[in-house]
Amino acid sequence: MFLPRKPSEAEIERFVSSQKNLPFSYERVGATRGDAPKGYVVDRYRVGLGEGEEAYGRAKDALRSWRQFGLGWVGVRPDDAPVEVGATVGVLASHAGFWSLNPARIVYLVQESGDVERFGFAYGTLPGHAERGEERFVVEHDRRSGAVSYSVFAFSRPNHPLAWIGYPFARLLQRRFARDSTEAMKKIVSACAADRPG
Repeated sequence: MFLPRKPSEAEIERFVSSQKNLPFSYERVGATRGDAPKGYVVDRYRVGLGEGEEAYGRAKDALRSWRQFGLGWVGVRPDDAPVEVGATVGVLASHAGFWSLNPARIVYLVQESGDVERFGFAYGTLPGHAERGEERFVVEHDRRSGAVSYSVFAFSRPNHPLAWIGYPFARLLQRRFARDSTEAMKKIVSACAADRPG
């Protein structure tokens, strides 16, 4: 949904609620577990966050509270939505003079243990979203090396006529989100290291 002004919290709540029981707007639900379907643009980003259990714990906590979206120009509503399968959220973003509110639902969780631990989730677009596709956010801890990383994997294509018309701008915003999201996660984890007594 595109808007000329920022919607009120009540408007956001009504819109997200109206999308809760609708089907996903794409066919290959859960495809971010493997390869993206044909006909979609694929984005993959990965960044190192630090090392050790503490860094991994901070990164997991950040995903659980949607902090990868706390970027100023984009956020999630409700911002305290539980990270659980079936949770529906609205991604609210401010663009050059207008706003968008895009609904998505969590498709699956990632909770893996062993030599390489992983935590995260994927959400998929709903009919009111400007795009159609799926996006996965995962933090990973390689217990052998201690390395902690954050990755984003998404496939998408326009769903709304304005998204088709403004596709180059939409791609610019998708890249900006990935860049800003990875930087936000790095700051969250590095703040953890800086807060430790020396």
